[in-house]
Amino acid sequence: MLKITVVEEQRRRRVIVEGKLIAPWAAELRNACQTARTDLQDRVLIVDLRSLTAISPEGETVLMHLMREKVKFLCGVYMKEVVRQLARKTGGDGGDR
Repeated sequence: MLKITVVEEQRRRRVIVEGKLIAPWAAELRNACQTARTDLQDRVLIVDLRSLTAISPEGETVLMHLMREKVKFLCGVYMKEVVRQLARKTGGDGGDR
């Protein structure tokens, strides 16, 4: 199961991802991020992966797509390493904090 929550803040909009990023929910994250990018009004879009517990190859594909679009990520210890590895595949820095 995957839970996606959008939190509006003054300087940023966070898309909080909780649970397992696996098919078919990986596509839901892509759609949620596309929606969250609209009307940012000079805010930064951040995908918060700190509560993500598992990721499938489909989920990795979505994260790589978001990296190419220069989306920033908040990660816990496990996800930080996953994001670093994916960033190497995409040639970017992953934007992890």
